[in-house]
Amino acid sequence: MSSDNSLSHTRWNCKYHIVFIPKYRRKIVYGKLRRDIGAILRRLCDMKDVEIIEAHAMPDHIHMLVKIPPKMSVSYFMGYLKGKSSLMIHDRHANLKYNHGNRTFWAKGYYVSTVGLNEKTIAKYFREQEAEDRLRDNMTKREYVDPFKDK
Repeated sequence: MSSDNSLSHTRWNCKYHIVFIPKYRRKIVYGKLRRDIGAILRRLCDMKDVEIIEAHAMPDHIHMLVKIPPKMSVSYFMGYLKGKSSLMIHDRHANLKYNHGNRTFWAKGYYVSTVGLNEKTIAKYFREQEAEDRLRDNMTKREYVDPFKDK
Protein backbone atom coordinates (compact mmCIF):
# COMPACT_ATOMS: atom_id res chain seq x y z
CA MET A 1 0.00 0.00 0.00
CA SER A 2 2.25 2.73 -1.30
CA SER A 3 -0.27 5.49 -0.55
CA ASP A 4 -0.11 4.78 3.18
CA ASN A 5 1.99 6.84 5.54
CA SER A 6 3.51 5.30 8.61
CA LEU A 7 4.65 6.20 12.06
CA SER A 8 6.59 3.86 14.35
CA HIS A 9 3.62 1.58 15.08
CA THR A 10 0.90 2.96 12.83
CA ARG A 11 -0.04 2.89 9.16
CA TRP A 12 -2.50 5.53 8.13
CA ASN A 13 -4.31 6.79 5.07
CA CYS A 14 -6.74 9.47 6.27
CA LYS A 15 -8.14 11.28 3.23
CA TYR A 16 -10.87 13.89 3.43
CA HIS A 17 -12.90 15.77 0.83
CA ILE A 18 -13.40 19.30 2.16
CA VAL A 19 -15.51 22.12 0.71
CA PHE A 20 -15.62 25.66 2.12
CA ILE A 21 -16.94 28.96 0.81
CA PRO A 22 -16.20 32.70 1.04
CA LYS A 23 -18.52 34.73 3.20
CA TYR A 24 -21.88 35.42 1.52
CA ARG A 25 -20.70 33.09 -1.30
CA ARG A 26 -19.05 36.01 -3.04
CA LYS A 27 -17.69 35.03 -6.42
CA ILE A 28 -14.22 36.46 -5.80
CA VAL A 29 -12.23 33.22 -5.57
CA TYR A 30 -11.93 32.90 -9.34
CA GLY A 31 -10.64 36.41 -9.97
CA LYS A 32 -7.18 37.78 -9.30
CA LEU A 33 -7.25 36.25 -5.81
CA ARG A 34 -7.27 32.66 -7.13
CA ARG A 35 -3.50 32.31 -7.50
CA ASP A 36 -2.80 33.95 -4.12
CA ILE A 37 -5.41 31.82 -2.32
CA GLY A 38 -3.90 28.65 -3.83
CA ALA A 39 -0.39 29.61 -2.73
CA ILE A 40 -1.60 30.51 0.78
CA LEU A 41 -3.51 27.23 1.22
CA ARG A 42 -0.55 25.18 -0.04
CA ARG A 43 1.83 26.96 2.33
CA LEU A 44 -0.45 26.48 5.34
CA CYS A 45 -0.95 22.79 4.53
CA ASP A 46 2.82 22.30 4.26
CA MET A 47 3.28 23.90 7.67
CA LYS A 48 0.96 21.29 9.26
CA ASP A 49 2.25 18.30 7.22
CA VAL A 50 -1.07 17.98 5.41
CA GLU A 51 -0.77 16.66 1.88
CA ILE A 52 -2.98 18.22 -0.77
CA ILE A 53 -3.87 15.42 -3.17
CA GLU A 54 -6.07 17.62 -5.34
CA ALA A 55 -7.66 21.05 -5.03
CA HIS A 56 -9.91 23.17 -7.23
CA ALA A 57 -11.00 26.77 -6.85
CA MET A 58 -14.51 27.26 -8.14
CA PRO A 59 -16.05 30.74 -8.54
CA ASP A 60 -17.70 30.62 -5.11
CA HIS A 61 -16.15 27.67 -3.23
CA ILE A 62 -13.00 25.61 -2.75
CA HIS A 63 -12.78 21.81 -3.12
CA MET A 64 -9.82 20.07 -1.49
CA LEU A 65 -8.86 16.42 -1.22
CA VAL A 66 -6.34 16.28 1.60
CA LYS A 67 -4.48 13.70 3.64
CA ILE A 68 -4.52 14.77 7.30
CA PRO A 69 -2.37 12.91 9.87
CA PRO A 70 -4.45 11.05 12.49
CA LYS A 71 -2.90 13.08 15.32
CA MET A 72 -4.77 16.15 14.02
CA SER A 73 -8.54 16.48 13.99
CA VAL A 74 -10.31 17.79 10.91
CA SER A 75 -11.99 20.55 12.90
CA TYR A 76 -8.64 21.77 14.29
CA PHE A 77 -7.11 21.77 10.82
CA MET A 78 -10.03 23.64 9.26
CA GLY A 79 -10.01 26.26 12.02
CA TYR A 80 -6.30 26.76 11.44
CA LEU A 81 -6.60 26.80 7.63
CA LYS A 82 -9.54 29.21 7.42
CA GLY A 83 -8.31 31.48 10.22
CA LYS A 84 -4.73 31.89 9.05
CA SER A 85 -5.61 32.07 5.35
CA SER A 86 -8.17 34.80 6.05
CA LEU A 87 -5.54 36.91 7.80
CA MET A 88 -2.98 36.29 5.05
CA ILE A 89 -5.45 37.14 2.27
CA HIS A 90 -6.37 40.42 3.97
CA ASP A 91 -2.69 41.27 4.50
CA ARG A 92 -1.94 40.79 0.79
CA HIS A 93 -5.13 42.48 -0.43
CA ALA A 94 -5.89 45.39 1.88
CA ASN A 95 -8.76 46.61 -0.30
CA LEU A 96 -10.86 43.58 0.75
CA LYS A 97 -11.28 45.11 4.19
CA TYR A 98 -13.00 48.13 2.69
CA ASN A 99 -15.03 46.17 0.14
CA HIS A 100 -16.12 43.27 2.36
CA GLY A 101 -16.01 44.49 5.96
CA ASN A 102 -13.66 43.24 8.65
CA ARG A 103 -10.97 40.56 8.30
CA THR A 104 -13.33 37.63 7.85
CA PHE A 105 -13.05 36.06 4.43
CA TRP A 106 -14.53 32.56 4.79
CA ALA A 107 -18.08 31.71 5.84
CA LYS A 108 -18.67 29.75 9.03
CA GLY A 109 -18.63 26.01 8.64
CA TYR A 110 -17.46 23.62 5.97
CA TYR A 111 -18.38 20.28 4.44
CA VAL A 112 -16.18 17.22 5.05
CA SER A 113 -16.45 13.63 3.91
CA THR A 114 -14.05 10.75 4.42
CA VAL A 115 -12.62 8.97 1.42
CA GLY A 116 -12.62 5.23 2.16
CA LEU A 117 -10.70 2.27 0.89
CA ASN A 118 -12.12 -0.51 -1.19
CA GLU A 119 -12.48 -4.08 0.02
CA LYS A 120 -9.51 -5.40 -1.98
CA THR A 121 -7.13 -2.92 -0.38
CA ILE A 122 -8.29 -3.86 3.11
CA ALA A 123 -7.96 -7.59 2.37
CA LYS A 124 -4.45 -7.01 1.02
CA TYR A 125 -3.53 -5.15 4.21
CA PHE A 126 -4.81 -8.06 6.34
CA ARG A 127 -2.74 -10.56 4.33
CA GLU A 128 0.40 -8.43 4.54
CA GLN A 129 -0.09 -7.85 8.26
CA GLU A 130 -0.54 -11.57 8.94
CA ALA A 131 2.60 -12.44 6.97
CA GLU A 132 4.56 -9.72 8.77
CA ASP A 133 3.41 -10.99 12.18
CA ARG A 134 4.41 -14.56 11.32
CA LEU A 135 7.82 -13.40 10.13
CA ARG A 136 8.35 -11.35 13.28
CA ASP A 137 7.28 -14.29 15.47
CA ASN A 138 9.78 -16.58 13.76
CA MET A 139 12.59 -14.09 14.21
CA THR A 140 11.99 -13.64 17.94
CA LYS A 141 11.02 -17.19 18.81
CA ARG A 142 12.92 -18.63 21.73
CA GLU A 143 12.53 -21.86 23.54
CA TYR A 144 12.13 -21.25 27.21
CA VAL A 145 12.88 -24.11 29.55
CA ASP A 146 11.28 -24.21 32.96
CA PRO A 147 14.12 -25.04 35.39
CA PHE A 148 11.69 -26.16 38.06
CA LYS A 149 9.85 -28.68 35.95
CA ASP A 150 10.84 -32.33 36.09
CA LYS A 151 11.92 -33.79 32.84
